Amino acid sequence: MRKVTRALVSFVQNELGSLADPAKAGPMQAYLKTRQPFYGVQKPERETILKRLKEEFRPPDRQVWEEGVLALWSLPHREEQYLAIRYAALSPEYVDHISLALSNRLVREGAWWDLVDAAVGSLVSPALLRHREQVRPAMDRWVEDQDLWVRRAALLSQLRHKEETDEEQLFDHCLRRAEEREFFIAKAVGWALRDYSWTNPESVLAFLKEHRERLAPLSLREGAKRLQKLGLL
Repeated sequence: MRKVTRALVSFVQNELGSLADPAKAGPMQAYLKTRQPFYGVQKPERETILKRLKEEFRPPDRQVWEEGVLALWSLPHREEQYLAIRYAALSPEYVDHISLALSNRLVREGAWWDLVDAAVGSLVSPALLRHREQVRPAMDRWVEDQDLWVRRAALLSQLRHKEETDEEQLFDHCLRRAEEREFFIAKAVGWALRDYSWTNPESVLAFLKEHRERLAPLSLREGAKRLQKLGLL
């Protein structure tokens, strides 16, 4: 491990340790239904650490960047993994089709909604938005993956793309997973549709009406929430 990476790890552990609150750690662990240990450091406090990381630990190249991300990711506490993901996003020049292997690893090993959704929002979605031609084929593979969290990542990969959403791919992915009743997949289908309904409600409405018999009830409910508020359903 490089000296700069050791310094990064030491800084994060020292900062989290100084902010640790055992009274919060237990409830945070219980909320996420995990045995992984927590420091009890909540998001606002982690943001102060992240600001220091941005100012003091900018990686000089992709190799150092990835080593730093994985060094933080491999630490035992949940907050260290949260910071690994956010630290990765601080260098958008490395968040592209090349970084998909790293993102895929974080998704597979994270294997729970908080880490997976954070990796999607910070890494997968931005990579697809900025490098659609190169990343799009990977998302077509991910949505068919045996790992449900990789499938979920593909379904959520266009969140907040707004007018730049690839509607054809979005609807195709939703249909590929339409019959799947796994909660985290059905929820993701609905979430993806609801997010796009802020940009193109008429198109989402037409999709829901056409495929209502195929989509899981949970997907339908989630996908229709914005449309109901608009009085379209």
